[in-house]
Amino acid sequence: MSVVEGPSARGLVARAQAILMHPSSEWDVIAGESATIPGLFTSYACILAAIGPIVTVLWGLAIFSMPFMHTFLPLAHLGAMAIVGGAIISYFQGLITVFAIGVIVDALAPSFDGRKDSIQAMKLTVYAATGGWVGALFMIIPILGWIAAIGLALYSLYLFWIGLPKLMAVPEDKRPAYAIVTLLAAIVAGLVIGVLFGAVRGALLFGSLMSGGF
Repeated sequence: MSVVEGPSARGLVARAQAILMHPSSEWDVIAGESATIPGLFTSYACILAAIGPIVTVLWGLAIFSMPFMHTFLPLAHLGAMAIVGGAIISYFQGLITVFAIGVIVDALAPSFDGRKDSIQAMKLTVYAATGGWVGALFMIIPILGWIAAIGLALYSLYLFWIGLPKLMAVPEDKRPAYAIVTLLAAIVAGLVIGVLFGAVRGALLFGSLMSGGF
């Protein structure tokens, strides 16, 4: 499976391994690749972003299927509809957030003497998110897995930092300010998107309560 168009395109697994283990050299490869925004999402982001929601569904169904949960948690009867529905909502929320951050990266580039390029900005955002997406796989392991997942999510910030000058051609002295402003804007965008999807999630929960779940 190819994640970009071009002779130097890597497969999804190879790309994920390379960006996690050798980010500096891999960003150089990515910077020179041709790509499309739909291709980045359908062949890479949409696949890796599904890891977290799938793990969440597995844990949710396993936990809420235990008889004693119905004694301690009044909402345990909501069952599969709320668990799967919530995971699907989180999945699309995550993808839209990544896209929004890519737009922000591109829009801010000229303000920090960087190169405005929507494709490069989206490549940077999508591939930098690899740490968080792959880290979600460790959540299948209780406690220690969550620590690893958080660590890899933070590693995504490092990946973004390394790739910023390589893909957006921002001068080194402007990189810290560019990264900080982007992070703050991304947090605001994430909160707004979270509120919107929270309303959808609330509607799903209410619908589950009314129907009695599965």
